Amino acid sequence: MNYTIKIARTAKEFEGIFQLNYDTFVEEIPQHHENTEKKLVDQFHDENEYVICKLDEEVIGMMAIRDIRPFSLDKKLGRIENYLDQAFERPCEIRLLSVKQKYRNGRVFASLTGALIRYCLHKGYDIAFISGTTRQSRLYKHIGFESFAHLVGHEDVLFQPMYLTKDMFFQKEHLRSLSFIHTFLPGPVMVDNKIQSVFSSQPEWHRSQEHKQLASNVFSKLKKLTNAQNVSVLTGTGTVANDAVAAQLHSLGTKGLILTNGEFGERLVDHANRFELQFDTFAAHWGQAYNLGEIRALCEINQYDWIWFVHCETSTGMLNDFEGLSGLCREYSIKLCMDAISSIGAVPLNLADVYLASGVSGKAISAVTGLSFVFFNQLELGSRQVPRYLDILYYQKCEGIPFSQNSYLFKALDMALDKLFNLDYFENRLKRFSFVYDSLKNLGFTFVVEKNQSSPCVITIAFPKDVKATDFGLDLYLNGYQVHFLNRYLIKNNWIQIALMNTDENTVIVDQLLRTLQILLSENAGMALVK
Repeated sequence: MNYTIKIARTAKEFEGIFQLNYDTFVEEIPQHHENTEKKLVDQFHDENEYVICKLDEEVIGMMAIRDIRPFSLDKKLGRIENYLDQAFERPCEIRLLSVKQKYRNGRVFASLTGALIRYCLHKGYDIAFISGTTRQSRLYKHIGFESFAHLVGHEDVLFQPMYLTKDMFFQKEHLRSLSFIHTFLPGPVMVDNKIQSVFSSQPEWHRSQEHKQLASNVFSKLKKLTNAQNVSVLTGTGTVANDAVAAQLHSLGTKGLILTNGEFGERLVDHANRFELQFDTFAAHWGQAYNLGEIRALCEINQYDWIWFVHCETSTGMLNDFEGLSGLCREYSIKLCMDAISSIGAVPLNLADVYLASGVSGKAISAVTGLSFVFFNQLELGSRQVPRYLDILYYQKCEGIPFSQNSYLFKALDMALDKLFNLDYFENRLKRFSFVYDSLKNLGFTFVVEKNQSSPCVITIAFPKDVKATDFGLDLYLNGYQVHFLNRYLIKNNWIQIALMNTDENTVIVDQLLRTLQILLSENAGMALVK
């Protein structure tokens, strides 16, 4: 069926809600009086958020969510908390749950229920209240709601107050399955069941022979994958790895150049400022490639000892010219430093000529977030002291295990790295990216970065001013697809991102995502998808 779930936003959708509201709560359930317009506008309409199911242009199912007190149940029972043995910080009330009679085959209701759960999780609600008709109480109990207090309403139509907490939801497997999210985020990514299973075993002592062998395996695979001579693995995110790079550059006491054309290039500048590095900045517009000629001109007139840049600028999807910068640095005997956090596992990398490069266990490697790396080859000992935790040479002196380490994270990384050595691994990633990019382009979407300059793992879509990218992002989420749309810089630029970081995301799920995007696009028929 050609239907989808979304938030109601248009006048036509609200008209459909009023008609369905009348059909259900006037003609089917005699809760309200008849009127000649055959429309019923809810008393809390201006405060409701409506999640609706549409078949083409027809509203065939709906529910209303509201978090402003007093709730309708407060008015019928008195303050709801008086009937419960604990307090909740973020309650909401769900009302007007309705599906047109000819579509009550279970599928629409299940889709609305899944969307409801996702919406509540998105908003951070910790308990939801409903007033369920007594004839449907069995259905609500199957969803997971529990009864409390006494019946409300009148003799013709009685309702049972019910509630479902966030904790209750997490204890019910069928609800978690019904509201499952396919993630298309640049991190954290989906972790396959085999990797997740390592967390059911006992942790290894980081000084044990078992962990030493495990760590050695991880180091060897990382070096083989990148052709780097050395790697130090730190506990923490990519921010820690980039702090380690900044600390090493600070120890040199020399001047460098930082390149920026997106959020994460600008974060390198912040790292540098915090470590009081001496540097110039070369800035291109977000989503615009660096001009190597202009960088060369700067190198001609300045004695730069190092250049630091982001390879895959995750904020736009731009894959910056690593080969061109590497050649320029060889020509001028400049140390090349690289944030490779979103490119390791996304594209083949040869770090043999790189001075320092940062990476992480999550993102395109598809392991569990929590480990970061610094790759290096011939590293100089600077005259300034480096903080102990960030001293990557100290890690080498300690055979890679200077402090306590989480064996679970190492096991997950060790397993995830194996897939990257399959002969067709990177080729398959590129094919999938090309298919998704071309499909989106055929639908009419406009991109921040052109195909030949884009990472195969990050596609950034630009929306026109009269279309809110966050609306698209939220509607996709309600349908079970988590794209990247809530970061500050994405909201500011009216962008969403579809990240293809998951190594095992099958083509069926990708096809379903594209189909849902097409349906949502048809909801905005006539809009020009241009910047």
